[in-house]
Amino acid sequence: MKIMVALFICALGALSTVPSMAQQPPPLSVKPVVEKKLKELPDGPLFWRIETFTTLAQAQAAAGPTALAAEISGKVWLFTLGAKNGATPGATKIAEIGPVPIIQAPEYLLRINHASGPPGARTPPHSHPGSEAFYVLKGRLGQKTPHGVVHADAGTAMNGHGADMPMEVFSAGTTDLDQLVMFVVDATRPFSSPARMD
Repeated sequence: MKIMVALFICALGALSTVPSMAQQPPPLSVKPVVEKKLKELPDGPLFWRIETFTTLAQAQAAAGPTALAAEISGKVWLFTLGAKNGATPGATKIAEIGPVPIIQAPEYLLRINHASGPPGARTPPHSHPGSEAFYVLKGRLGQKTPHGVVHADAGTAMNGHGADMPMEVFSAGTTDLDQLVMFVVDATRPFSSPARMD
């Protein structure tokens, strides 16, 4: 009898954990796509220029020293860190984001990430040793920092904060989020660190 009671209590305990597990938001999928290290950045102010090409080979051939080419979500992209109002021959300009918050570092890392997830998906609180900028392909992006919550919808961009800003990034819409993320960070420090959201 005691065994049956113990089993019943264990079963109740297991059932009671199911709702709390179901309420946890799914993690936002964040994947590094392409990156490049630089000893120095161009003179500022700097902007991220987002352009498209027909083929990856074309984008790679057109990429300058501060540009990254990648194929993401069925399109070929060229991301260039440079002066405002720049243009790459043969490219279709999609957006320009900036000015990018300035950092000083012994070496710099430019990185492009691809982030996606269903409504409610989010990153844990974290920070980066530099800035990030966003361009939303589908859905609605949300970003929470100590300054509050901001959003960007499909077809729009969001400029990032300076280095070491605590943040959570999440899918804020009613459809899946699909976004491009551009980073300029200190290459000598960890790319991402856990952070507290007070």
